Amino acid sequence: MNLSQIGQIALAVGNTDRSEAFYEKTLGLRKLYRYGDLVFFDCAGVRLMLSPPEKGQPVTIAQGAIYFRVPDLLLAASELRSKGIAIESEPHLVSPMPDHDLWMAFIRDPDGHLIGLMMEAPKGYALQQPR
Repeated sequence: MNLSQIGQIALAVGNTDRSEAFYEKTLGLRKLYRYGDLVFFDCAGVRLMLSPPEKGQPVTIAQGAIYFRVPDLLLAASELRSKGIAIESEPHLVSPMPDHDLWMAFIRDPDGHLIGLMMEAPKGYALQQPR
């Protein structure tokens, strides 16, 4: 058995319509389909399923996070800011790695789930403000 590739991630949301709009319109994820209160998005071959919590439980902020790779972290943060999304943690260097530098910024979805934006940049890369 080889359990090395994730096929789908499920995320409980308090309001499917609101979360569907956020992930599709605000974040720009490609919606695959909606079936009742379940909404499915494509994230480069991994499905993201948004659904109501199990057995009517309230949605609470999870301890985990979803991280999206972006080619230009400052541009991504700027675009989200222009859509009215608060940047919880501005773009910053997280870790200088041996062969690249890891930069991140963080936002939250309508239910408070943490969403990381990550960029693996060439060593010594300096973020420049978008034009």
